[in-house]
Amino acid sequence: MQKLAKILTVEQVRACDKHSMAKSNISSIELMEKASLAFVEAIEKEKLSNKKILVLCGPGNNGGDGLAVCRILQNKGYAADAVLVQFKEKLSPDCEKNLERLESCKIIGSSSELSYLEEYELLIDALLGTGLSKKVEGFLAQVIEKINQAKKTVYSVDIPSGLASDTLLADAKAIKADLCISFQRPKLAFFFPENEEFIQAWKVVDIGLDEAFIQQQDTTNFVLDKAIEEELKARNKFSHKGSFGHALILAGSYGKIGAAVLATRACLRSGAGLVSAYVPSCAYQIMQSAAPESMCLTDENEKFLSSCPDLQAYSALGIGPGIGTENSTLQFLEKLLSACQVPLVLDADALNLLAKKPELLTRLPENSILTPHPKEFARLVGEAANSIVSLEKQRAFALKHKCIIIVKGANTRVCCSEGNIYFNTTGNPGMASGGSGDVLSGIICGLLAQGYAPLEASLLGVYFHGLAGDKAAEKKGETAMIASDIIENLRIEKT
Repeated sequence: MQKLAKILTVEQVRACDKHSMAKSNISSIELMEKASLAFVEAIEKEKLSNKKILVLCGPGNNGGDGLAVCRILQNKGYAADAVLVQFKEKLSPDCEKNLERLESCKIIGSSSELSYLEEYELLIDALLGTGLSKKVEGFLAQVIEKINQAKKTVYSVDIPSGLASDTLLADAKAIKADLCISFQRPKLAFFFPENEEFIQAWKVVDIGLDEAFIQQQDTTNFVLDKAIEEELKARNKFSHKGSFGHALILAGSYGKIGAAVLATRACLRSGAGLVSAYVPSCAYQIMQSAAPESMCLTDENEKFLSSCPDLQAYSALGIGPGIGTENSTLQFLEKLLSACQVPLVLDADALNLLAKKPELLTRLPENSILTPHPKEFARLVGEAANSIVSLEKQRAFALKHKCIIIVKGANTRVCCSEGNIYFNTTGNPGMASGGSGDVLSGIICGLLAQGYAPLEASLLGVYFHGLAGDKAAEKKGETAMIASDIIENLRIEKT
């Protein structure tokens, strides 16, 4: 997945800065100017006209960016002022140069001197950069609190001041940014649920760092975005249904047949040539009417799955939505894991059964795909104190069991069997609704049936599942959206 953007550490970004300056024969102040101009061009898309703007700058290079931003805004005709919050006596050389270039800038040494924030409609945060490694305290913490209390629109330069780029700070005192404009790459911190209140939205701007050098940096963290669309396969003119595989969805139990319907319909929408559903016998009529494009096979048991069908005809299997946790269903899962010779997706109750009998994890076919929500994930690996611990548990699980594990939620995380983690950028809170996960497992199973490799199917499935959710939210709104809306808005094609 070479096309997906790498998430870099602070040290790697610094190395990229240094290399890019040497290669392009530009100085650090010139690179700062490019970054500041890119920031201004990005926020101009947010309708700045007639807004009174205050840029709050620190004494370091992030403050230097802010001073340059203020000057560029002024030159463009915006009503922008700057204030230097001097919580350190010495300025960085580039901050000092940009201070000299600005016609006027108020300098303060006390939070009480910020009594005039009410005069401004937009605050730009350029207090701290990406190198923070400890919680903000003292004068600067008071300034941050005052900015947050002002309840103004706030845009942050590169990262909200008070957050660490690569890790979590306990009880962080940080700017609550409505929008963060990040230079060249997003920060790992953007994907932590604990930082939600500090980052409402973020965008990345290109500041001209050498992409070839960035690709040389070792990382295990990546961004899952539109670039994944390049992995889509074109359909040949003379293709037929046999060209796109035969998926089998094994799902449902009495009272939970809807899960089987959703997974099956999503699998059909994903483009599989043939889709069969294996369900308890009580579901036969429901499946035939709810998903007439699929074929229906029934278990001898009326209310839950208890026996493993012949799997020879299928190119991918998806098991788990709504199957329950009966002992007979556990035995059925054991038999299926032993018999499975094709790519496999395990979701919902299949994961709960694995948690119930962890020794079954040793029977997982290599590169099986597991799709837990956070509580199902905790049942598999134990509770995690925070996002950093959760990431490491996910990585360790994938490496140990040679599987792909997808932890669903905001910025759904896909971890492959080599330990790389991909953070999704599509989706919205409206998808936090029963059945959304069943839809995802059906989509991934359908992609596997078409011949996509397990990691490709996982990344494409997660990305397009979220994109369908975004399209559904545009039509229905986040509150009214249901899982069926995701299926109806699914389009797996280049956008």
